[in-house]
Amino acid sequence: MVITVIAVIFMVAGLFFFTVATIGFLRFPDFYCRMHATGKGDTLGTALLLSGLALHNLYHDFYWLGFVQSAKLIFIAVFWFLANPTATHALLRAAFESDFTPWTKDERAIIEWPPKMEE
Repeated sequence: MVITVIAVIFMVAGLFFFTVATIGFLRFPDFYCRMHATGKGDTLGTALLLSGLALHNLYHDFYWLGFVQSAKLIFIAVFWFLANPTATHALLRAAFESDFTPWTKDERAIIEWPPKMEE
């Protein structure tokens, strides 16, 4: 019973982070802010949701096949936890190097790109 409650808490927390990431994606003003929200929210949401599913599956199917299925879910969560921030960083870096400037209220650049080399 306690394992089921913990699994449900993980899954509800994962859905919460997915919802917050979606709201951030819809509400934030530019590409960079939206990628920030979805990159962090999806990573944590996926990790929590898959961990909750693995815990639930392990508790209710405690034999060899249930253990293998739970291990697969944990491997997917670990892969997602490593790959999603890396992909988000690569997308943002590519956008920044393509002169896609971040949004500001006064339309001024936040930093100079490419950086000036000091002599």
